[in-house]
Amino acid sequence: MTLAIILSFAVLALLRMPLAFALGLASLVGLVVGGMDLAVLPQRMMHSVDSFPLMAIPLFMLAGELMVAAGILQRLVDFANSLIGRVHGGLAHVAIVAGMVLAAVSGAAVASASALGSSLVPSMRQQYDTGYSSAVVASAANLGAIIPPSNAMIVYALMAGSSVSVGGLFMAGIVPGLVLALGFMGLASFLSMRRGYPLAGGVIGLRHVLVQTWRALPILLMPIVVVGGIVAGAFTPTEGAGIAVLYALVIGFFVTRQLRLSHLPRAMFNAAVTAAMVGALIAFASTMTFAFTIDLVPMRLTSALQGLTSDPLMFLLLVMGLLILVGMFVESNAAYIMLVPLLAPIALSYGIDPLLFGFLFVMNLVVGMMTPPVGVLLFVMCGISNISLNELMKSAWPFIVFQYVVLVACIAFPSLVTWLPRALGY
Repeated sequence: MTLAIILSFAVLALLRMPLAFALGLASLVGLVVGGMDLAVLPQRMMHSVDSFPLMAIPLFMLAGELMVAAGILQRLVDFANSLIGRVHGGLAHVAIVAGMVLAAVSGAAVASASALGSSLVPSMRQQYDTGYSSAVVASAANLGAIIPPSNAMIVYALMAGSSVSVGGLFMAGIVPGLVLALGFMGLASFLSMRRGYPLAGGVIGLRHVLVQTWRALPILLMPIVVVGGIVAGAFTPTEGAGIAVLYALVIGFFVTRQLRLSHLPRAMFNAAVTAAMVGALIAFASTMTFAFTIDLVPMRLTSALQGLTSDPLMFLLLVMGLLILVGMFVESNAAYIMLVPLLAPIALSYGIDPLLFGFLFVMNLVVGMMTPPVGVLLFVMCGISNISLNELMKSAWPFIVFQYVVLVACIAFPSLVTWLPRALGY
């Protein structure tokens, strides 16, 4: 049954079938070959998506869409520019800081890339070349899946079961996310000085900084309210996502006053499309996971890995190497859905901290969103900037390498990931 599923999925993938369709049809073939009752298929699909935590994804996406429609991006750019605009790589720093704050609003890298790219790349082109501008924006957008709230972490926690909490994963991403952001800024300064990019903007006084901080304050408070409430136990991640939507509506209608009722249908449609894609992947992949469980694949894989190595660090390195390859060719949500139920229990059997393993798993696949040939952020930025993938990669590779350096640092020094969530009781 397992072999039939793998072969069917491989053939459908080569034929460029839609991923959700390929997962569902491959599962159907496996169940037929295994002589299973086909009624299992819809039952497993409905069971997998009948999840309260899963509702957080469309709600966070809707909050991000509303905040962008409300005109928060310009306030974030003005705020960041008032702080760090007059330095080498100032515009790049502005993009990174804006991406970091937007990450704490939308929780999705692709949404951040679309918003930042369309707004910032035109002005960045006046100072930098197009490839560098696009690489900076893609890197800033990639913070969306690391800094909480993160849709990727919600999907991971859902697939991993009770071994890890969404709130714990959120907290695990804060320190590495800040390290990534600061590292991107340092890298941007180095590259700007090396390439001779000019300084941008004029000298800005303290009064202007205070004014821009005051204008951006309601937006900066949103992640504190939402993520802080989740960590404090005041509400669940899904309830927090609902509060984020309400907060975004208040900001749009009464603070920036740029949100209109006519914007709501488009925002809800975009959030619904994202939720439908993720839901379809989870539903169809759950039948594949069920078939693997019936065939005792997790037990066999555990035995094989334990026979290969008994060292937890070696196991972790093997998984990270596997995920680097997977991230190059497989869409990240599909990878979470297919691999987390198999690998997370094995990591527990090795005694690896589930929060550490979960974060490393997520971060590895997040970096994969910037690695060719199937790096979704690369294609988003190529479309926005109208450049070739080769031109973008010439400037993107230092940022990709740095992300892998941080990943290795988190493996070597697990406290970077685990200290904050453990200090908060996770």
